[in-house]
Amino acid sequence: MEKIVIVGAGVAGVNAATKLVDNGYPGELITIIDMGKDPYQRQPAEVMEGFLGAGGWSDGKLTYHTAIGGHMSKYCGEDKAMELFDEVITNFKRFHPKPEEVQCSDPQAEPDFIKPYFGLRLFPVWHVGTDYLHEIGKNWYDYLVSKGVNFIWETKVTRIDFKTQEVFTDERAYGDFDNKYDRLIFAVGKSGIDFGKQLADDYTLPTEPKPVQIGVRFEAPQKHFQKLIDISYDFKLYRKFEDEGVSLRSFCTNNNAAYVAVEQTYGDVSYNGHAKKDEKYRNDMTNFGILMEIQGIEEPFKWSRELVDKVNTSIIPNQGLYGRFAPKLQAGLYYSPSRKVGVTSEGERIAALPIDSLDTVREAFQGYYNYIEDFIEDMKKVFPTLGDDWGVYIPEVKYLSPEPLVDYKNLALAEWENVHFVGDALSARGITVSGAQGTYVAEDILNKFCKVKGDSYICEWDNHQGDIISFK
Repeated sequence: MEKIVIVGAGVAGVNAATKLVDNGYPGELITIIDMGKDPYQRQPAEVMEGFLGAGGWSDGKLTYHTAIGGHMSKYCGEDKAMELFDEVITNFKRFHPKPEEVQCSDPQAEPDFIKPYFGLRLFPVWHVGTDYLHEIGKNWYDYLVSKGVNFIWETKVTRIDFKTQEVFTDERAYGDFDNKYDRLIFAVGKSGIDFGKQLADDYTLPTEPKPVQIGVRFEAPQKHFQKLIDISYDFKLYRKFEDEGVSLRSFCTNNNAAYVAVEQTYGDVSYNGHAKKDEKYRNDMTNFGILMEIQGIEEPFKWSRELVDKVNTSIIPNQGLYGRFAPKLQAGLYYSPSRKVGVTSEGERIAALPIDSLDTVREAFQGYYNYIEDFIEDMKKVFPTLGDDWGVYIPEVKYLSPEPLVDYKNLALAEWENVHFVGDALSARGITVSGAQGTYVAEDILNKFCKVKGDSYICEWDNHQGDIISFK
């Protein structure tokens, strides 16, 4: 019988806990620790930390292909990966207040008008809707609490001792938290990537270096892209420069009711996007990331952090009665040949400083911004009505620390078989892959205690009072 501690209440950790309690594992033996808040206390703007993490709070698109969003099939094969994806998607439908509105787009053919300039990746995507994620979170959280899962909120894990199997937190930890664990699932999101790197350094974990992933969030009226949206809602344009170690792709496309979202990580601002379902939010805009993957950068995590810092600044969003004494707000940059900074779905101006010249940006990107400019120029050729009717929020970044090498059968560290890395900590870059990794680890735990019979588990364990408890 094992006490399980999950660090991070994002999609990976939550799916792991759900798989366990669905199959009879006592929730009382599962503790989830997160820096953020539960879904009842978490505000819409708090997109980085809390129940369901960043993607499960603000994205709402579940990619359904093993080549998108990070690694899964390399660990368990194509068929098993797709089976795990199905479980993640089923969970989002299961806790959705209107599951019938979860739809799948599945483009089949690459249009000819794209081919001279871009490739187009074709894959199915399930669309949940950003505005439903918060209700999904509440329903999902209530279920786990009803099963006895312990949650510790607004608490940062500061150190983990693999040898003594202890988790140490900051002073905010509350209640009768027993910091000992039998098994640890390290499921931090973007905000915990630096902690994962710290663990890799502390324990000299063998790792696989990851490339830089950085770019901008592009925004324009939807009408310019409609002919492609009709074919592929979450379109992914891409191109590669193999000799130069650079590839580009559009990423996380939002349409109809599309809003640029501010993310804050390590005190710095970057940008992402939301896609609402409710017609009252409709603004007929499109936004997507233009991300570069850059190989060969020494210390890519540090390089990305330094770049983001260079394109961050402070602004006074609304002076009001405070005049020049109004509190300053951390922000990135906004550039457009013709447009003004947009607004959030709550009607507030997006925190971004408008700039008239890209010189500072080009300098920060150390020559790599030319690839993004060429990408935009070619989009103007493919979508001739686009012209100068667009803007970019700078930067968008996906922090990827070196990926620890894990046992493929359960994602456990080679020297610490009771410590599993999942989600962003294992370089997952999407909701579906993160959830699948958490589910995969939970299956391994269940297999240690249970026997598989048909499609279910028969589990037995000691309840610490000398009785053997059976679950089916």
